[in-house]
Amino acid sequence: MQPYLAQLFALDGRRALVTGASSGLGWHFAQTLAAAGAEVIVTARRDAPLQALVASIEASGGQARAFALDVTNRDDVCRVLDKVGPLDVLVNNAGVSDSQPVLDCEDGSWDRVINTNLKGAWTMAQESARRMVAARQGGSLINVTSILASRVAGAVCPYLAAKAGLAHLTRAMALELSRHDIRVNSLAPGYVVTDLNEAFLASDAGQRLRARIPARRFSQPADLDGALLLLASDAGRGMNGSEIVVDSGHLCSSL
Repeated sequence: MQPYLAQLFALDGRRALVTGASSGLGWHFAQTLAAAGAEVIVTARRDAPLQALVASIEASGGQARAFALDVTNRDDVCRVLDKVGPLDVLVNNAGVSDSQPVLDCEDGSWDRVINTNLKGAWTMAQESARRMVAARQGGSLINVTSILASRVAGAVCPYLAAKAGLAHLTRAMALELSRHDIRVNSLAPGYVVTDLNEAFLASDAGQRLRARIPARRFSQPADLDGALLLLASDAGRGMNGSEIVVDSGHLCSSL
């Protein structure tokens, strides 16, 4: 890679925070950002996996710190952000799901998914942006949505509503925060193989799902690296209110 291009994608000297980093995509995102030179703050409700992630990043020569964090609790969000200092990059990755048909979906399920996936992302982004503005520095806020923000699946209404809301919230925040040199974009993965869903994707139901993807393959976490670094780095400095879809062509599939 030419020096200019390498510099565009580099994150040396920058601080990035990843929510939901105890497993799956969050774990991978943290490693990718650290490999690009960022000091990475990894957060999740469970502390033990975070400590293992920090050890893994440091063993590879990166910098990382871990904080237990509940994104649905604003006081907890403020506590962590005040400890780490102003961020350069936020990756809003924390999310949960629940499978219940419309007629059976209970308030508790709805509240848990919406509070984590939408309200939690809003709180993290708002409080991070407030500190960026106070420090008179710009930054990049990256909301991890889903192809289900624009397509429909059965029995996951709260998840669909949360991701669709987060996609539009991304554009609304981009509009208002642009004047502060804060970029807000979304990364929309398709079905990505992680330790959390590997068994399902290998099942008969998962293989039927794979057959509907034009590329006939599920994505791997590394497939998201380019899009993540583009949004986090100066390489994406002209992008604001944008959505990058990484789904092996799933959204292009015919009805």
